[in-house]
Amino acid sequence: MKRMISLLACALFALGIFAQQALFSGGELVSPQVNDDGTVTFRLFAPKAVKVEVTGDFLPPMKISTPMGEMESPGVAQLKEEKNGVWTYTSQPLEPELYYYTFRVDGMTFLDPSNVYMCRDIASYTNIFIVEKAAGDTGDLYSVNDVPHGNVSKVWYDSPTLKMHRRMTVYTPAGYEEGRGRYPVLYLLHGAGGDEDAWTTLGRAAQILDNLIASGKAKPMIVVMPNGNPNCEAAPGEWSRGMYKPSFMSHQSPAPVASMEESFPDIVNYVESHYRVLKGKKNRAICGLSMGGGHSFAISKMYPDMFDYVGLFSSAIFLGASNDRQGSALDQMNSDPQFGREMAALFGAHPKLYWIAIGKTDFLYQVNADYRKYLNSKGYPYEYVETEGGHIWRNWRIYLTQFSQKLFK
Repeated sequence: MKRMISLLACALFALGIFAQQALFSGGELVSPQVNDDGTVTFRLFAPKAVKVEVTGDFLPPMKISTPMGEMESPGVAQLKEEKNGVWTYTSQPLEPELYYYTFRVDGMTFLDPSNVYMCRDIASYTNIFIVEKAAGDTGDLYSVNDVPHGNVSKVWYDSPTLKMHRRMTVYTPAGYEEGRGRYPVLYLLHGAGGDEDAWTTLGRAAQILDNLIASGKAKPMIVVMPNGNPNCEAAPGEWSRGMYKPSFMSHQSPAPVASMEESFPDIVNYVESHYRVLKGKKNRAICGLSMGGGHSFAISKMYPDMFDYVGLFSSAIFLGASNDRQGSALDQMNSDPQFGREMAALFGAHPKLYWIAIGKTDFLYQVNADYRKYLNSKGYPYEYVETEGGHIWRNWRIYLTQFSQKLFK
């Protein structure tokens, strides 16, 4: 018994020594530190490192070549070794925003051990931080503030079209559970490689809606964020396929039994039979980014009487078989009679808002420009927003913020 007590005491002492070592080896470093002048200081304890870098979207982007063309990649900055093995870097003053970053130590990528806040984007994790300077700015909008909060639920529904049970994320505004009123619905769709978690983690959708609704800038609404991969039940690790590694194109295999567009009425039917919603075209909106913008584009023309509000964020506009033909997207649109009939039906139903937004350096800029030329040639009304930057979440959060304020007025 005494021997057991002695062993236990030694173990506790060893744990104490380990904790002390962690304490004095940089575990209590402040990183990132948002300074009063808007600069941000990063610190990492790496006493044996030769080279330490930080990479993130707070730095000027770099151009890289990809199979989909030239795209922007986060910039890189060097940390300087100070003393006791601590490396530091202080940025230039940053505008209010949510930013991503990771460290590179001798060529290997590491998360910041001093920062518990992180997000998953497909199969990559990055740390995040928010810069805010004044109430109502972008950083403030993406933060959790002292306002009434809506609830975010993970909901399983049956999709007869896809022949599976599937999961989606549903935001209900503050007061929904306690009240009896009915609400309009925004269907918010993610991009390729994403899932039903993307808009609440990377997109800060709940914080954006909470803050806009509390300030009276947006109508209280239900926001439905489905999984846009029609061969998947849910996000990776959250369904019977197991803990597989997600990839950018994982939604293509195995082949689904139907498309996202064909199955979308299953989602609407579930929402309208399980939530207190205002029904009808004037009470429904749909928008999405990249692949989700393509889904919004296709769903709205497949079901022209379903949505009065349509938002295309950096949209991957897909024309079916026309995409395989030679020539510009505009030529393909003009030469496809089925596309012409679908667009005539869509705008013949007189949507209240058809909204297109994209960054100036987005690799999908040209196909969106061709699409706008087509709309102009037909006299179809739409609103257009063009921002700086490329195919990035920073833009998509801005687009959600702007689009949601225009809905259900």
